[in-house]
Amino acid sequence: MNIGTLLAIVFMVGGLFFFTTATIGLLRFPDFFTRLHATGKGDTLAVLLFLIGFFLYEGFTITGLKIVFIAVFMFLAQPTATHALSRAGLRCGVIPWMKKGDTK
Repeated sequence: MNIGTLLAIVFMVGGLFFFTTATIGLLRFPDFFTRLHATGKGDTLAVLLFLIGFFLYEGFTITGLKIVFIAVFMFLAQPTATHALSRAGLRCGVIPWMKKGDTK
């Protein structure tokens, strides 16, 4: 096993960690906006780590170049989609969660 394969495994395990924590946030957080925040941040980072791992495993080939293009697209598309979903939630009247005793 060479160093590139080991680095690919490290990046993919890191991606798996962030996918897992984003899923836990989705299940545990109290409302739409906090859940969206957890999944938006966690999934974006996890996908990027996985794609970096795939690129390191594949190497500098045409397939590796395609993986880089996918990573750039995902880096731009996922936060944009998260923002659009949160704005849609606000426009539809979803009220953000507050702790008891908090006033606006």
